[in-house]
Amino acid sequence: MPEIRADIPWPEVVQRLAYENEKLAQRPQGHNGEYFVVCTVYYTPMESGFTFERGFDATQITRPGLHGHKYPRDFLRSVKKEGFGRLREPVNGHHYIRYNGGDSFAFGSKPSGGGGTLVARFSAAAKPGQSGLRRGAAIETPSSTVHQVFGSTRWKIVDTGGGLRRWQIDCYYGEDEPLGPGRFMARPRGTTFEYAYSNARIEK
Repeated sequence: MPEIRADIPWPEVVQRLAYENEKLAQRPQGHNGEYFVVCTVYYTPMESGFTFERGFDATQITRPGLHGHKYPRDFLRSVKKEGFGRLREPVNGHHYIRYNGGDSFAFGSKPSGGGGTLVARFSAAAKPGQSGLRRGAAIETPSSTVHQVFGSTRWKIVDTGGGLRRWQIDCYYGEDEPLGPGRFMARPRGTTFEYAYSNARIEK
């Protein structure tokens, strides 16, 4: 089992991305729909995993928009980061809550991005404003690591994220309990994957 580090070495990653993409850009044909990216993971955390026994702050609290319903503090922190969370018990037919910005939440249906419902191991997010890696683009990431973790190398960019970096593809894992407390809340329990480099080809 690989050593789990909770931090991606961003300075090193950013340097490598800039170097590899500069090489691609200098080819006679330029990028021509091919980029060098770093693949990372995001997911929909499940309330059931946020227990005191597993080391989480499971203090029950409520927030604006939750109509007095209370949830573990760390679960709401995780929803704030990931965008959506899966409830243990549905509320008025809603199985999820979503983060609305500020300190506010809402009950919702399936997790979605700007481009529709998120599909596990197919939907991805990228930083807005990148010419090739824009919302709606279908891409192929032939990295064997990505294939091993997600069982897929084809993605559709349906989502954006303020915290994402240039040439980062955030791959949607699906619903899972968190890997652990603290920094590990941003990881699904089903994988120790942190990041992997890959070429990304835009499907014409």
